[in-house]
Amino acid sequence: MKTRSFTFTLFLRLLPVLALAAALPWFLAYWMDRGWVVVCVSTVFLLAAMWWALSRATSPIRSLLRALAGTTSSYRDGEFNFGVHWRGHDEFAQLVQAHAELGDVLREQRQSLVQRELLLDTMVQNTPVAMLLLTDGGDGVQRVTFSNTAARKLLHGGWKLEGQRMHELLENMPIELRNAIARGGDSLFAVRDPDAAEDDDDDEQIYHLSRRAFHLNGRPHELLLLRLLTAELRRQEVQTWKKVIRVISHELNNSLAPIASLAHSGAELVRRGRHDRLEDIFGTVEERARHLEGFIRGYARFAKLPQPQLQTVAWSQFLHGLQQQISFRMAPMIDEQYSRLDQSQFSQALLNLLKNAHEAGADNGAPDDSVEVRIARLPNWLRIEVLDRGTGMNEAVLQNALMPFYSTKRNGTGLGLALTREIIEAHGGRISLQNRKDGGLCVAILLPHD
Repeated sequence: MKTRSFTFTLFLRLLPVLALAAALPWFLAYWMDRGWVVVCVSTVFLLAAMWWALSRATSPIRSLLRALAGTTSSYRDGEFNFGVHWRGHDEFAQLVQAHAELGDVLREQRQSLVQRELLLDTMVQNTPVAMLLLTDGGDGVQRVTFSNTAARKLLHGGWKLEGQRMHELLENMPIELRNAIARGGDSLFAVRDPDAAEDDDDDEQIYHLSRRAFHLNGRPHELLLLRLLTAELRRQEVQTWKKVIRVISHELNNSLAPIASLAHSGAELVRRGRHDRLEDIFGTVEERARHLEGFIRGYARFAKLPQPQLQTVAWSQFLHGLQQQISFRMAPMIDEQYSRLDQSQFSQALLNLLKNAHEAGADNGAPDDSVEVRIARLPNWLRIEVLDRGTGMNEAVLQNALMPFYSTKRNGTGLGLALTREIIEAHGGRISLQNRKDGGLCVAILLPHD
C-alpha cells in the first residue's frame, strides 16, 4: 500500500513533464510548415519547460537528501541535536524514521559515554596512586600527556604536568626515584628526607613503582603508577611483630616444656637413687638449651646489629674474596672502586643476596653461573647489582620482601633480606628489588661515594 502511494505521488508530480513530452511531436508537426526557426524556438521552450517541471517535481526529494547528508555530517562531528521531517507514509518516510531512531541511539550512547568518562576521571583524580601517562613527542623525548592530582602534588608541587619533558622533571626528583624509573620494570625503593637524622626511620618513605607499555591511537605510551606504601607497611609491621611474638612464644614453649619435664624426671630418678638414665636426660636438656640459645642469638643479631666499623675496601679484592665462598660472575672493572665498609657485615649482606640468587636460579632450572654481580659508578653513589635468572617476585612479595620475618620459604626465618637491609642502611645506603625484563630478579644497592 505504501509503495502504491509513493508511485502515485511521484506520478502526479511528473504529470506536467509527461504532458509536455506527449505534446512535443504535435508541436513539431504543426510548426514544420512554419519554418525551421520557429521549430527551434519552440523546441528550446519546450525543453526548458520540461526541465523546470522535472526540477519542481524532484525538489522535495533533493531537499530531503541534503538534509540527511547534513545530519550525517553532524553525527560524525558529535552533534545529535538535529532532526529531519517528511510528510507522508511512503519509503522516504521510513528512511527518515530510521534516521531519527539512529540519532536517538547515538545520542544515548554519547550521554552514557560522557557519564562514564566523568566517573572514570573522578576516580583517577581522587586515587592516592600517582599516575603518569608518557608518550614520545616525536623527538625521542618522553613527555607527560596525562597526570592525576596525586602525581602533580608529588612531582610538581601541584602544578600542571601535561607537556613537561620527563627527564627535566626527574632532575629535581630524589635519586632513588630517578634510578627506579631509569631501570625499567616494577620496583620497590625507599626515599629518606635528607634533613632527617640518620637513625630516624619515621622520615623514610617507601614507594612501589609499576609501569606498563601499550599502544594508543597507533603511538607507543607508557603508564607509570607510583604508590606510597609507608602507612601500609607501618600497619604490616604491627602485624609482623605480633607474628614474631607468636613465633618466639612457640619456640620457647617447644624447648622449655621438654626441659621442665626432663628436669622433673631427673629429680625423681635421683630421689629413687637411679642414676643410670641421668646422662641421657642431661644430654637432651643440653641439646634443647643449645637449640634455644641459637634461636635467641639469631633474633638478637638482627635486633642488636652493632655499628659498622668502617675501613677503606677495594671492591675487586673484596669480591674476589667472596668468590672463594660462593660462585658468581663479575664483569671486569675498568677503574678500581673503593668504599668505606665494615667488611664483615657487608660480606654477610652480600652472601645473603648471593645465596638467595642461587636458590632462585636452582628453582627455575638456571645454570650455576647465571648469578652475576655488577658495579657501576654514579654521581655521588656506587651501585652494586646482584642478578639472578629465577622466576622473580610478584607484586605482593616485592612489597613485603624487605620486612622482618616475612618469608615465602617453608622453613625460612624471614631475617635474611631484612638483616641485609639493616646492614646497608647502617652504611648510609639504599636497597631496592626489581624484576628483570628477561626473567629473574635484580637487587640493587646504592652506597654513598665521594
